[in-house]
Amino acid sequence: MNAKNQKKLKMILIIALLLLAVWWGQQSNLWGELSLENLQKNKAQLDAWVGNNYLLTVVVFIIVYFVAVLVSLPGAVILTLAGGYMFGPFGAALYINVGATLGATALFVAIRYFIGGSIQQKYAKALAKFNQEIAENGQGYFLTIRFIPVFPFFLINLLAGLTKVRLTTFIWTTAVGIFPGSLVYAYAGSNLKTINSVGDILSLEIFFAFLALGVFALVPIVWKKLASLK
Repeated sequence: MNAKNQKKLKMILIIALLLLAVWWGQQSNLWGELSLENLQKNKAQLDAWVGNNYLLTVVVFIIVYFVAVLVSLPGAVILTLAGGYMFGPFGAALYINVGATLGATALFVAIRYFIGGSIQQKYAKALAKFNQEIAENGQGYFLTIRFIPVFPFFLINLLAGLTKVRLTTFIWTTAVGIFPGSLVYAYAGSNLKTINSVGDILSLEIFFAFLALGVFALVPIVWKKLASLK
């Protein structure tokens, strides 16, 4: 087997393993016990972890969040609530942002390296207009879909890797775009006793606030489009 075929086989195997990890993350019952009820039952243990070794708990929390995002494990909302309870809303939002942004970036880079490049090369002409739009207005689009919580987080990471959006744009729009949602859920976690269900957290008012942020991120793009018509 020549070097070219070896490289292709290695790429196929890595892609298969990555997709298998994502599928496993979606199907796994590994975190079946991770629920709001169990979180409320184990508050004393969470307090003990943070009190005994704050720094280690922070590091472990970030690593767990990173892995959860990388392989798209369910339970991110409960993890965020737990972070809010352990570290307070602003501390938790910061640690969540670090773990989630690193995990999203790792998945994005893997998809781009192993799949995105070949797709862009194969369909270069068909994607030319799309790539130009992303190059000019990608930051607005990515901020919008990050702000509005109806778009699946893992799906955005996967699909973004197929585009030509700049890595730096992907990183900063992810970090900025997920911060408001992280802060809302972390704040709810800091008041764990008052939560009866996860559905209680995202009220209609909060959803419309996120929607407004998403629309606001599109304003420069719309303005530019309208100006070009004059």
